[in-house]
Parts: sequence; structure tokens; C-alpha cells
Amino acid sequence: MTGERIYLYDTTLRDGAQTQDVDFSVADKIAIAQELDRLGIDYIEGGWPGANPTDDQFFAVAPDLARATFTAFGMTRRPGRSAANDPQLTALAQSRAKAVCMVGKTWDFHVDVALGIPREENLELIRDSIAALHAAKGEALFDAEHFFDGYKRNPAYAVQCVRAAFEAGARWIVLCDTNGGTLPHEVEAIVRAVITEHGISGDRLGIHCHNDTENAVANSLAAVRAGARMVQGTINGLGERCGNANLVSLIPSLMLKMGCETGIRREDLHLLTQLSRSFDERLNRAPNRHAPYVGSSAFAHKGGLHVSAVEKDPASYEHVAPEAVGNRRQIVMSDQAGRSNIIARLRDIGLDIDPRDERLARLLDLVKQRDSDGYAYDTAEASFELLVRRELGAGDMSRYFELLRFHVTDERRYNAVGKLVVESEAVVRVRVGSGIRLEVAEGNGPVHALDMAMRKALEPAYPVLRTVSLSDYRVRILAAKDGTGAMPRVLIRSAGLDGAEWSTLGVSTNIIEASTEALVDSYAYTLMKSGTAPV
Repeated sequence: MTGERIYLYDTTLRDGAQTQDVDFSVADKIAIAQELDRLGIDYIEGGWPGANPTDDQFFAVAPDLARATFTAFGMTRRPGRSAANDPQLTALAQSRAKAVCMVGKTWDFHVDVALGIPREENLELIRDSIAALHAAKGEALFDAEHFFDGYKRNPAYAVQCVRAAFEAGARWIVLCDTNGGTLPHEVEAIVRAVITEHGISGDRLGIHCHNDTENAVANSLAAVRAGARMVQGTINGLGERCGNANLVSLIPSLMLKMGCETGIRREDLHLLTQLSRSFDERLNRAPNRHAPYVGSSAFAHKGGLHVSAVEKDPASYEHVAPEAVGNRRQIVMSDQAGRSNIIARLRDIGLDIDPRDERLARLLDLVKQRDSDGYAYDTAEASFELLVRRELGAGDMSRYFELLRFHVTDERRYNAVGKLVVESEAVVRVRVGSGIRLEVAEGNGPVHALDMAMRKALEPAYPVLRTVSLSDYRVRILAAKDGTGAMPRVLIRSAGLDGAEWSTLGVSTNIIEASTEALVDSYAYTLMKSGTAPV
């Protein structure tokens, strides 16, 4: 496979838009198309002109792409109409797209039941539509819908359909596993048969896979192995039902594992992680930390044995260098940690310590004990750093402030307009420098009220705290033990104006106390990292 040119076709803006709870605005589509073009994707499918107002508006202001071929999507002409008199084909021909991808039936079951027309007539629909759009645009592609299901049931007819498109001038014949139920060995065998037995060369074949058996990426790679030279997919595997083949996983697998060339320069592969995460942010979704290549846990090492080996040579437990795809290595602290974990994490936060230092053993024991108590430091790097600095005498965070006392009340009552509301009020007593501050604040819930009261106490002395906001708040109920009942673990995610983010945590049988612990750590971490001097 080394050196083979594989063309990348992104259908995020059309097939990805069919994902439940995903709705792209015109501005979203323009921004996403420009990011994909910058990366080096060969084809960007913008949507279906005439299908909905958003796509109509998008195609009316279609962005100028420097590298990618802007593509419109549609279906073959309707039965009973000529290609010249089909409004949908006319909309495609008149669109600002430089290429058009047409979807057509290739499974005899669909032709018989869904279309309800003679099978020969379906072949005419395909021929006429591809020929018309090829003449209008110069480049037409054919998505052979349900091809693999059709081939398994009636291979002769499925091949007739794709040959009709091929002979009508389609640049690419894209074999679609529309139901997502075909397995990799089947895909490889069928694609190879299309090439060797039915005379359609691999440099004219593409693959489009859905992920209903969790095999969309594997199926796409199997098709490339069999000879297909174009791959369709979406960013982060978006798509209806279980999604489409994930281009973010396919691209590095093709380039770094199979040695293929794409329109993406190798020095630009590092853009993948940023693209994947910013895309999720645009959709207001939490990135999948376990995503291959780009997830925050993709190169995270937790077991002490693993970390020890990675310290000697990262290749011992990393199949590619994380920097190649824009990611980074992460050494995780937990009860699975060893001395190598501690040393690596200390180095990451700027603390060099002699491996023979007896404090390492005590620190490791402390981390393991606290992990057993519910403190999961693998997800709270800021709280871990504060713990380490306190235990090693590398910084006493209490010199900034000390929360001496807090009181929280909730009141459920009718307000002045007769609406039933719940109001939270927090009172805090905080030592700041040589003075004591007593502050009261209301909030949307007890944790918000505490945050507001603490800020009133701290921000006059430490204005840098105004640049920090709480971006996420999560509670996990740990197993009850020692008769204490439920044990909540609170994780708070904070963000600065510069885009930096960090996590802190608290654990207690009282959820308010756990939340307060996490809040206090967030303030202390902010002050330490900003280099603020204690008052």
C-alpha cells in the first residue's frame, strides 16, 4: 500500500447532519468547510440543494475552497420524468458545486419494494442522471446505495447498477454499506471481486460505510486494501443511527499505518486533534476522551509497569508518536501508579526530584490511599498538583486564603409575582492575608451561591480570579462504605480567558463539602499558576 494515493471525501455537512441532536447553521457549515479545506480533504460534500432551507442558503453563499472540490448531493431522477424535466437534477446542475454525487438504488429488494418499478427502469434512472450531471458539471459521482446487501442477494444486478453509472461517465463509483451490517472480510472480498471480476478499476472505486456493527473504519480500510482508492466519512464519525466511518481515525491509519498518500500533508497531521475537539465544541458536546489518536486518553498511561517502560522508550506502549496527530502523552496518577508515574508527573509540573528521595514513597502511598478514598487524580490534574506541592513543601496554598466557615441555605417559596422558586444563599468567612472577610451571596443553587460568595471575598485581593469561570460540574456517587451512606465525588472544570482548562475535585459524604473542596482547589490553582503573590 505504501505510496498509494487515497482520496478523502467528507460528508459531515450532509450525512453527519443526520445525527440526532445535531443541527448545523449556515455559519457552521461555512466554518467547517473552511477547516476541512485547510486540512487538505479532497472532496467536501456541502449538502442537498433543494432539500431544506439551510442547504439552500449554504449553497447560495458557498465558500471558495482553495484545495477541496465542493460537492453537492442528490438522487437519481424520479421515475416518470426525464432528466431534463426533473427539478431536483436541475437544482444540482445550477448549484455552485463543482461536482455532484448522486445516490441510486443497487439492491433489487429496494427497487422492487421502495421504488416499485421494473429493475431495468432503475438502470435507466442511473444512466440518465449520471450522464446529465456529468455533462453539466464535468464530474459526477455515484453512491451505490445498499451495494453490499444488494451484492450478497443478487450480485449480477448490483453490478449492473454500478456499471450503468460507470459507463455513463461517473468519476467515482462509491460502494455503500448503507445499513452498516457488512463485516470487513465481506467488504474486502466484494470490493476485490468488483475490480477483478467485473472490470471496474480500483482508481474509480470509493467506499462509504456506516458504523452499525462498530466496523465502519475497519470496513473502509478493508476496501482500500482490496483496491478502492476513495474513502468517504465524517468528522468524529457523525451520522444517523450509529454514525459513519470516522475520518479522524481513518486519516492517520491510512497515512501512518498503511503508508498511503492523501491530500493532507504529513506535517499537517498534527491539526487532527485540534480539528476533532473544536468540532465537538462547536456542537456543544464533550469530546470523547477515549477516541483513537485524538482523545485525551489516547496516550494516557496509568499502570506503573506501562509508565516505567514508556519512560525508557515511548514506543513500548505507543503505536504512534502522539505529536504526529497533535496529541500529547499523559501520565495518570491512581492506585495503579508506580514510582515512574510519580516522577513523570512531577517532571510535567516542573518539579525535578531525585528518584532516591524518600519522600517519593510517602507520596506514592498517599496518592494510592486517597485514590481508594475516592480521589481520582487521573481526571483532576490541578488537585493532584496542589496535593504534591503541599506534601513536598513546594508551595503552601493556604498562604493565599483560608476558608474558615461556610453556611448554605435553600428556601422554596413564592416570589413577588406568585411563581414558586427555590433560592440558595451562601455565607462564607474567609481569611485573606491578615484580615477576615464575611460575605453573603445568592445563586442558582447552593454551589453557585458558594462560588459567588467566595469570589466576593477573594476577588478584591486577587483580581485574576475574575478571568476564570467554571465550565463544568459533575457529580458521581461512589459506593457506600463504612455505614456513611452515599459518597459523592465532585469534579469541577475551570477555564481561563486564554483557553486553558483544568480540573479539581472533592470527596465527602456531604455533596456541599465536596463541592467546596473542589472550588477552593480551583481558586488556589489559579493563583499559583498566575504567579500571584499572597496579600
